[in-house]
Amino acid sequence: MKRRSLHLALATLALSSAALAQTKWDLPAAYPATNFHTINLNQFAADIDKASGGKLKITVHANASLFKAPEIKRAVQGGQAQIGEILMVNFQNEWQVWGADGLPFLATSYDDAMKLWRVQKPLVDKKLAEQGMMALYAVPWPPQGIYSKKPLNSAADLKGIKWRAYSPATARIAELVGAQPVTVQAAEVSQAFATGVTESMMSSGSTGADAKLHEHVKFWYDTQAWLPKNLVIVNRAAFNALDKATQDAVMKAAAEAEVRGLAESKKANGASLNVLRAGGMQILPPTAQLTSDMKKVGDTLLTEWLGKSGGEGQQLVDAFRR
Repeated sequence: MKRRSLHLALATLALSSAALAQTKWDLPAAYPATNFHTINLNQFAADIDKASGGKLKITVHANASLFKAPEIKRAVQGGQAQIGEILMVNFQNEWQVWGADGLPFLATSYDDAMKLWRVQKPLVDKKLAEQGMMALYAVPWPPQGIYSKKPLNSAADLKGIKWRAYSPATARIAELVGAQPVTVQAAEVSQAFATGVTESMMSSGSTGADAKLHEHVKFWYDTQAWLPKNLVIVNRAAFNALDKATQDAVMKAAAEAEVRGLAESKKANGASLNVLRAGGMQILPPTAQLTSDMKKVGDTLLTEWLGKSGGEGQQLVDAFRR
């Protein structure tokens, strides 16, 4: 009897020790649970749970339910969340390199997007280290096109239109074409178009499908202007507090999530455009005039960006173009 009691006590102690050893992280994300980025985040968390033997549990908080998109980076830096997913271009005003993959017509394909990430990453790693964070993995969105409630033959057709801006670059595009920029986060896109707060924007097919924009918007022009990337960042102190085996599990899961996320982005691009098309939206190539007009806008943004980013920006663009 005494032996059985001892076994029970030891088993209870072992369970208590396991519970004490378990670390829990919160991962705020700005996009719906059904978005391919969020699905990838959940798989990333599940992979870490399995590889760490349950020692690290990550809870993904989708659709800006924990922090809004612009708040996530600061939350991770300050330790309110241990890990988070950000859209890099949102933070261009803080540091110009964050906005590199939102420059129109610089990187216009998946291969270009990942090449740009390879030259961005050393700079990003250095910047995040200064801020007490580190990068885990990045995944591009599908190519960006123009949503519009009315047909567009040239940039002149955008004059005066209410334009959804979600980054410094998209706000500047609005200024250059004479549109009215309105700041709208991803979680609010559907309502903004439904209520007339906005009438046009540059974004991916995936964002439009998430927001069911075919219910409110009739046209999407496939300009393939840029492929902005989501980046998963982690608080360095939280990462350092993990044992070596768990750190290795996190890094391995991150490398796999980057490869998987790229493949899922490519699949989501085709699938989301099919959803929009089936809902009655016209998926169209841009006219030659609209293409020409938007490329001029892209040239202006690149010139302005190089002026603000200095030698760091020029170094990045040169490395990308080599």
